[in-house]
Amino acid sequence: RAKEIKTKLGTLLQKPDSTIDFIIPYPEKPEKPPKAQKPSPEEALQWRDSLEKLLQNPYGLASFRSFLRSEFSEENVEFWVACEDYKKTKSPMKMMEKANKIYEEFIQTEAPKEVNIDHFTKAVTMKNLVEPSPSSFDMAQKRIFALMEKDSLPRFVRSEFYQELIK
Repeated sequence: RAKEIKTKLGTLLQKPDSTIDFIIPYPEKPEKPPKAQKPSPEEALQWRDSLEKLLQNPYGLASFRSFLRSEFSEENVEFWVACEDYKKTKSPMKMMEKANKIYEEFIQTEAPKEVNIDHFTKAVTMKNLVEPSPSSFDMAQKRIFALMEKDSLPRFVRSEFYQELIK
C-alpha cells in the first residue's frame, strides 16, 4: 500500500518533458497590492486572542509575517497562506500544479521551507495528494495553525511590532 502511494506520488512529481506548456504569462509590471490600512488599537487588541482575526486582516497578516521573518520562522505563515490560496483554486490542472509546489516547498523532507508536522500528518497529506482536492492540506494546515497559535502568536503579542500597533 505504501509502495503504491509512493509510486503514484513519484509519477505526480515528475517534471514534464516540455515546460513550454507551463509558462504562465505575467503582465509587464507586477501589480502592487493595495496598501493595507493600519488597524485601530482596539482592532489590533483583538488579535491577542484570535490568530484567525489576525490572519484575516491584511495589515495584521503583513505585520505577523514581518515579525516571523525577523525571527527566521516565516515558513509556517507562508504555508498557511499557500493553503488558503490553494483552496480557492477551481481548475483541477492548476490544483495539481499548486499541490505539487506546496508539497515541494513545505512538506517533503528537506524542503526549502519545511514545516514542522508529525509523521502521521505528513503521511495523510501525501495520501491526499494522490488525487488533490481543496481539502488535501487541511490536516497539515490545522496543525500549523495550532502551532502558530500556541507558539508564534504569544511571541508576536510581546513584540515591539505588536506593541506599536496597540498604542
